[in-house]
Amino acid sequence: MMSNLVLMPILIPFFGAIFLMLLPRKVMIQRVLAIITSAILILANFYLIYYVYQHGILVVTLGNWPAPFGISIVGDMFAILLVTTTSLVLLGALIYSFYSIGKPRERFLYYPAVLFMIVGVNGSFLTGDIFNLFVFFEVMLMASYVLLVLGGTKGQLKATVKYLLINVIGSAFLVMAIALLYSMVGTLNMADISQKISEIHGGNTGMITVVAVLFLFVFGLKAGIFPLYFWLPGSYFAPPIPVLALFGALLTKVGIYAIIRVYTLFFYNETSFALPLLSTLALITIVLGVIGAISYNDMKTIMIYNILIAVGVILFSVSLMTREAMTGAIFYLIHDMLIKGTLFLIIGIIIAITGFSSIKKFSGLMSVKPSLGWTFFIGALGLAGIPPLSGFIGKLLIVEGAFAVQHYIGGIIVLLSSLFVLLSMIKIFSKGFWGEKKGAFNLDIPYRKMMVPILMLLTVSVAYGIFSQGMYPLIDKAVDPLVDPSIYIKAVLGE
Repeated sequence: MMSNLVLMPILIPFFGAIFLMLLPRKVMIQRVLAIITSAILILANFYLIYYVYQHGILVVTLGNWPAPFGISIVGDMFAILLVTTTSLVLLGALIYSFYSIGKPRERFLYYPAVLFMIVGVNGSFLTGDIFNLFVFFEVMLMASYVLLVLGGTKGQLKATVKYLLINVIGSAFLVMAIALLYSMVGTLNMADISQKISEIHGGNTGMITVVAVLFLFVFGLKAGIFPLYFWLPGSYFAPPIPVLALFGALLTKVGIYAIIRVYTLFFYNETSFALPLLSTLALITIVLGVIGAISYNDMKTIMIYNILIAVGVILFSVSLMTREAMTGAIFYLIHDMLIKGTLFLIIGIIIAITGFSSIKKFSGLMSVKPSLGWTFFIGALGLAGIPPLSGFIGKLLIVEGAFAVQHYIGGIIVLLSSLFVLLSMIKIFSKGFWGEKKGAFNLDIPYRKMMVPILMLLTVSVAYGIFSQGMYPLIDKAVDPLVDPSIYIKAVLGE
């Protein structure tokens, strides 16, 4: 019965969303129930972390069918840490939404759409079945379409069309990739696929490389890796700030997670083509993300290009396939989810006060809101990876992992990216907060209430870095099945 606990991160937001759909016009009740749902989700996830750390990977196979015939939900430490981080970002975005999203959007099923998106995100992290990864992707994407178009502004509608077309194409290719893989191994269970692929020899090994590249195309499109990131800046610019915070913190991370999971389980031997290709594309993504981040004066655009830099850093680390690099990738992935959510919410307050997203249109914000300025500054240092904040520890492990396998160019690019990330954030800080006061500032917003979720997420992020030593046992346990797939296989198949 304890194995059924792994379903909680999926079932709690699912039933919460269903219940909220019954009360579409009761905004205050929806707010209360949404917060209660996210709080219960956080508590359930913290218990799962404790349980998995003490007892190992949790697996439930639906319908009492034995694996690999039934649909498996697998809660290893990697997945549980990600669903826990997701629940923290969710709570922050929900509280922030109360004071920024507006009642018209709240009445049109905003909170159920957010919770359904979380169902898709958590399901993607936890599924042990490759076809159900596609199913949860679609749940996540359908909810994100609603959130992207909610409000119906011209910019949102334009971004939604682009976002919809790209993801429809991506989903079609994902089905093709799964079908091709199934034709070769005859199973959809991810642990079983790993076993079957390891037994393939001879002429079919070339087809495994083809499938690996096809999966990289599909998941890279969702993660935003070069050259597949072209849709991301425009689509992410359009939605309201709490939705943008959820998208920036979570959606690209699902694509990254999918690449990590399939490459560590299925394609860890593809060192001749697929992994070097992933490494090269990741490094190009970092470079182009840096160029975008330092070129623009719009705060949202700068942050969106910083998403691309993080995607490149994490996936470069994954391509090395060493324990040290994978530890850095997971540490940095969790850090990035927290800090991106925090900074997008801070930028939302700046826009609410000044009325502009471009730092050319205002300055001197420090004279009226110094607490906002210093909060942004701490977040910027965390994003850039200044010690002792969490971004530093993750990048240090990644660079050490790169140097350990003599990938000096990649390690240097990751190091230099931190400098340019800091430069892009200091540009916002120096031009927007310092100097003479310029622009009309709206100080009637519920500033203190909007700062509550920001301070909550920032505190968690800072504590994650300062007390990183306490996180190492959890991160190590998360890395174990990634560097040794037999641990995952044995947990699922019992062999």
